[in-house]
Amino acid sequence: MAAGWAAARQEGAMTRWRALCETDVALARHLPHAAARFAVEQEGLRLVFGFADGGATLAEGASEADTTFAAPAETWAKFLEGTPPRHHHNLFAMRMRVPGFRVSGDELVWAQHCHLLRRALDLGRWALRGERGPAPASLRPSLGAPAPCPPARGRYVPVRAAGRDFVLYGEASGEGPPILGLHTAGSDARQFHRLMAEPRLAAAGWSVVTFDLPGHGRSPAIAEPGAWALSTDLYAELILGFLDAWGFAEKPVLLGASMSGEIALEMALRAPERFAGIVACEAADHIAGRRTPFADHPRVNAAVFTPEWVEGLMAPQSPAECAAEVWWHYSQGGAGTFPGDIVFYSGGWDARDRVHRIDTSRCPLWMLTGEYDFSCTAEHSAATAGRIPGARFQRMDGMGHFPFAENPARFLDFLLPALNSLRA
Repeated sequence: MAAGWAAARQEGAMTRWRALCETDVALARHLPHAAARFAVEQEGLRLVFGFADGGATLAEGASEADTTFAAPAETWAKFLEGTPPRHHHNLFAMRMRVPGFRVSGDELVWAQHCHLLRRALDLGRWALRGERGPAPASLRPSLGAPAPCPPARGRYVPVRAAGRDFVLYGEASGEGPPILGLHTAGSDARQFHRLMAEPRLAAAGWSVVTFDLPGHGRSPAIAEPGAWALSTDLYAELILGFLDAWGFAEKPVLLGASMSGEIALEMALRAPERFAGIVACEAADHIAGRRTPFADHPRVNAAVFTPEWVEGLMAPQSPAECAAEVWWHYSQGGAGTFPGDIVFYSGGWDARDRVHRIDTSRCPLWMLTGEYDFSCTAEHSAATAGRIPGARFQRMDGMGHFPFAENPARFLDFLLPALNSLRA
């Protein structure tokens, strides 16, 4: 295969790609009202995609574009692999973590059309590899089975935190020692439904309890749209308040990822006696550079941009059905909920001067981070774990930023050994 986008010059490749862009149902669904031009470049080659008048075009040449993505041919060759290596699987990931990858031009236009560009590039990856047949709905692998029904029992509980009264919706599933699962920024407790339904977790004798933060999922909002801003103190008090209100028969293991992985580290500092152990996924002592002006921009559809922005955080090996659910949960987040959570995740949370004080003899700590996470990389997490005496860290190969939601069966390969060690 020719290096990078030069594969489009091979016999029939460009024709297949154009045909897919013109006939793909998933792409056509979003084309009305689109108006943008994007270019991908490597040395000696420039391809331009056009979205206008309800159609998509693809051409080689020096045509102008609103936004241009440039990289060496070797970088694009990795992007075009059937299973790209870490940080080469998505434009947002490449932009943040791949040296030599450059973005120039109008980023607002990219934010408005990022879902169209991703689909067009996915079609290109498929066509340039010479595969035949109609365009798949997703280039991710399929589970090949309907989603399991989560055996969850839900109820509302009153919680007081930060001097205010809240009502939080919680769910429980299974019998045995409890895991208290905390959802990620801008999402809700539905992220745990597939994990709740995993037979291996039930066979290991664990139950799961989880809840929605205020204004997330089924918990009532307590702020005007756009006014939500999560702080470390409020987050910690909500968790402790839920612990008291729910009525746990024994100490739970606290499980979180991303922002909830960060607060899990905070709880290890503030209230280690309340937990049987902590599993902090996709967590580090500080994460910078993960705020975006487009999650609540008046000219950007946040119900499309936000899930697209987090799409690249999932591993390409994650099953299509699971990844689609993560995308949909983020599409349903309330106005301003996701950026309000990111206030805590990237900026508000900073424990660089405190994590070394975590006492793992009082509350054992595991840290697990996905190979494909470009926000909190495995290197970030490993460095944080290295500063905490007694903390145990493992990189989760083939996993991304939302382990319990994007690939729960694979996640159990890493979670169950951690749980077994905590139980022991």
